[in-house]
Amino acid sequence: MSFRQLAFKNVMRNKRTYAAYFLSSAFSVAVFFLYAMFIFHPGVTEGVTKEMAKKGMTAAEYIIYVFSFFFVLYSVSAFLKSRKREFGIFIMHGMSKRQLNTMIFLENMIIGFSAIITGILVGMLLGKLYLMVGSYVIGMEKPLSFLVPWEALALTIAAFTVLFLVISFFTSVFVRTNKLLDLFQSTSKPKPEPKTSIILSLLAAGLLIGGYYLAWTANMYNIGYRFFIVILMTIVGTYFFYTQLSAFLLKMFKKNKRFYWNHTRLITISDLAYRMKDNARMFFMVTIVSTVAFCAIGTLSAMGGSKKLFDERAQIPVVYQSSDQNPNEKAQVQVIRDDFNKNDLSYNEIKVTLIEQTGKETNKKVKLISLSDYNAMAIAAREKPLKLKENEGHYVSTVTYNTFLDEKMKPITLSESNLTFNATKIIDAPYFSSGMIGYDLYVIPNELYKQIKNPTSTTHYYGFATKDWVETKDIGLSLYNGEAGIYTRDYTSDPAFYFSSAGYDYNMMMEMYRTALFVALLVGCVFFIAAGSFLYFRLYTDLDYDKRQYQMIAKVGLTKSELNKIITPQLVLLFFVPILVAFVHSVFAFKALQGLFEFSVVKETAVVLLGFGAVQVVYFLFIRFRYLKHIKKAIM
Repeated sequence: MSFRQLAFKNVMRNKRTYAAYFLSSAFSVAVFFLYAMFIFHPGVTEGVTKEMAKKGMTAAEYIIYVFSFFFVLYSVSAFLKSRKREFGIFIMHGMSKRQLNTMIFLENMIIGFSAIITGILVGMLLGKLYLMVGSYVIGMEKPLSFLVPWEALALTIAAFTVLFLVISFFTSVFVRTNKLLDLFQSTSKPKPEPKTSIILSLLAAGLLIGGYYLAWTANMYNIGYRFFIVILMTIVGTYFFYTQLSAFLLKMFKKNKRFYWNHTRLITISDLAYRMKDNARMFFMVTIVSTVAFCAIGTLSAMGGSKKLFDERAQIPVVYQSSDQNPNEKAQVQVIRDDFNKNDLSYNEIKVTLIEQTGKETNKKVKLISLSDYNAMAIAAREKPLKLKENEGHYVSTVTYNTFLDEKMKPITLSESNLTFNATKIIDAPYFSSGMIGYDLYVIPNELYKQIKNPTSTTHYYGFATKDWVETKDIGLSLYNGEAGIYTRDYTSDPAFYFSSAGYDYNMMMEMYRTALFVALLVGCVFFIAAGSFLYFRLYTDLDYDKRQYQMIAKVGLTKSELNKIITPQLVLLFFVPILVAFVHSVFAFKALQGLFEFSVVKETAVVLLGFGAVQVVYFLFIRFRYLKHIKKAIM
C-alpha cells in the first residue's frame, strides 16, 4: 500500500470526525468564490453603490481568508492531538517521523483539495442566484448574467491551495512523538481535578458586569472611548468565565451534597466539570465568533430599518441653502421646482434669510433668524409658531440630542452690532439641516433682527414641504452630481450652496446598508457554521472515550432513560452555553447601538437572535440523535 492510499484510507476511516471541518472549509471556499465572482464580473462597472459593494466584498474576502487560516490551523492541531494513539501504532510498526509527517501532509492536502473542489462546485451552483440577489441589492436595472470569471476561479484555487499547503507544512510542529507509551496512553490517562482560582473567577464576573454596564449606559457622546474598553473587558471576561468561573460554579454545586448526590446528577455534573475545563478555549472561540456574527448581521439589519432617522425631516424633506454671493441661486432653485413638477409632486416653498454675527463671549460665529421667518418654516412643518419676549432668544437644536446643550443657555452679545439677547430656551427644529447651517442657530425677535447692520454673511435658506418625502429621491439630482453644468462641488473650498433631499439620502443609505448586509450575511454564516464545527469536532473526538465510560457505567445497571438524562443536559450546556453567552454579549452591544442612534433595535435584535437560535436548536437535535445512537450502540 502506497502512502497516498494509506492517507486516503485514513481520511475515509475518520470521515465522521472530519465531516464538520470539511463542510466548514468547503463553505468558506464557496463564499470566497461567490464574492470573487461578483468582484471580477464585467457587468459590475461604475457607480457609488457598485463600488462600495466591490470594496465590501474585497474586505470580506480578506476576513474569510484570515479566519479560514486560523480555523483550519486550530482544527488540524486538534485533530492531530486526538490521534496520538493511532500515531503510536504506526510508529510501533516501524514508521519514521518523516514518514508520519508525509502521511499527515497528504491527509491534509486530500481534505484541502476536496474542500476547494466542493466549494467551487457549490459556488457555481449558487452563482446565478447570488448574482441575481446582488444585482437587486445594489440597485441594478438588469440582473447580472451568470458568468464565471477566470480571475475568480484562479484566485480561489490559488489562495486556498496556498492556505492548505502552508498549514500542512506546519503540522510537523503539532506532532511530537515523545515516548511511545505516552502516545498510547494519551486517551486513557485519568483527567486531573479541574483547578480554579477564586480571584480569577471574581475577575471574570467583574469584567463582564463592568463591560455590560458601560455598554448599557453608552450614548453618542461617550461610546467612542468606551468602545474598545468594553470589547477588551468582554473578551478577557469571557475567557476567564470559561477557564475559571464556570468550573468554580460547578465546584460550588458539588459541595451541595443534597443537590449533587441525586441519582444521575452525580455523573452529569462531575463529567460536565471536566468537559467545561477541557473545552474552555473552544467555548471561548465559539462565543467570540458567534458574537461577531450576531452583532454584524443584527447591526446592519437594524440600520436597514432605520427609516425613523429620516422621519424628523418628513415635513420639509427638500432644503436648499445658498450664499447671497452665489450667482446661480435662481437657476438652481428653479431646477428643484422643475423636478417637483416633473415628478407630479405638490409642494409648498418657503424662503427664509439667515445672517451671521460673532458671539463676543465665545468669539464663535452664530447664525440668526427672525421670528417671522422661523414661524413661516415651523407652520410649513406643521409645528406650533413661536412667541418671544423683547430681547429674548431661543437656541434652535437641529438634532434631537440635547444632552450637552445647556451651555447655549446664556446671554449672547453680538460683537459687530453690540446687541445683547438672552437665550432662555432650547427648541427642537430638525427641519433645519445641521449639515447646512451648523449648530449655533438662534431665533430672535423681528425688532432685534432689524437692528443688525452689516452681517458678516447672509444666507438664503429654502424649504420645500411635501406630503410623501420618500418620493423626493429624484428631486435635485442635477444639483447632487453636477449635471447640466450647474454646479461642480469643490471640496477644497466652501461651496456656494448646499442641497439635501431626505428621499435621496434615505434611498442611498438603504442601498448602502442593503449592500453591507448582503456582504456581512455570508461572512456571519461562515463564522456561525465554523462555531458549530468546533462543537461537533470536540464532541466526536471524545466519542471513543465516552463510549468506554458509559460501557463501564452500563455494567452497574445504567438504563437507556437514565443515559438520556445524563447526556441530554450535558449536550444542552455544551451547545447552548457559548451561544447563550454570545446572545447576552450581543444584547448589550445592541443596547449601545440604540443609545448611539436613538432608535429602537428591539425588533431587529429579536429577529436575528431568534433566527440563529432556531438554527442552533435544529443542529443540536440532529447531533444529539446521532450521538445517542453511537453511545447506545456501544453499550448494548
